[in-house]
Amino acid sequence: MGRRRNPGRNVTGILLLDKPLGLTSNDALQRVKRHYRAAKAGHTGSLDPLATGLLPCCLGDSTKFSAFLLDADKRYRVRVRLGITTTTADAEGEVLETLPVEGVDEDRLRQVLVKFTGGIDQLPPMYSALKHQGQRLYKLARQGVEVERQPRRIDIHALDLVSCDLPEIELDVHCSKGTYVRTLAEDIGKALGCGGHVIELRRTGVGPYLESAAPFISLDEVAALADQGDFAALDALLLPLDTALGHCPAVRLSEDAAFYLRQGQAVLVPQAPTDGLVRLYDASARFVGVGVISDDGKVQPKRLI
Repeated sequence: MGRRRNPGRNVTGILLLDKPLGLTSNDALQRVKRHYRAAKAGHTGSLDPLATGLLPCCLGDSTKFSAFLLDADKRYRVRVRLGITTTTADAEGEVLETLPVEGVDEDRLRQVLVKFTGGIDQLPPMYSALKHQGQRLYKLARQGVEVERQPRRIDIHALDLVSCDLPEIELDVHCSKGTYVRTLAEDIGKALGCGGHVIELRRTGVGPYLESAAPFISLDEVAALADQGDFAALDALLLPLDTALGHCPAVRLSEDAAFYLRQGQAVLVPQAPTDGLVRLYDASARFVGVGVISDDGKVQPKRLI
């Protein structure tokens, strides 16, 4: 018989990883998993290799709640080079067209940005991880194949001009899930009549996690602690998994209610919210999971630890 494989440590929490340039999201996740010797790990939405910034890595039981971060709003800082369009809408692609930028000024730019704020329809790019008949679009794009895509409704909550040093501009973007910032930059360039592409992209926020509130953790810092075998320090970098649900009201359950909820039954909780998702805690203030308020006012289990 072969030796039994080491299942890894049963460690739970969320690491706010600062993904470095040039690394895929999955490669970054696998390095985190290896450094932590974690039994389970998952990330909450891919970042392009060209992009840096926040990649929340969920370890252990946190993976059960990663969908809530996948669905959360995102924030980006993006630098755009106007006047040049590329095949991928970023600096990695081949140049398609070069146009003059002389007619663009800050006032016109602000007028155009207003048109891209709010609910807009966006056509997903060919260079994306979306699938067509089981194949990733970016794989088809590399083969020179283009397929029909349907526009998607997205929300641009805020689009702020940080700097205007033409032909380069820098924007802060607060958007809904499913937004392609490369496509947004390309469309802004098109509306200006000169085209454009992304030359630098950083994700600065996912849901409740913002770079302005706390620094993200670098892969080098994680690797250094792992090399020292300092798992206590590594684990101290992890946030409790319920921090991903900070936007949901908290509900404290009695001992009996927590018992029945764990059996899959809906329970009545006095003074609970009237609708929506709720964070659930037992009588000892331990996080139990996520519930949803049903039409009859009871708390139904949705995702439990």
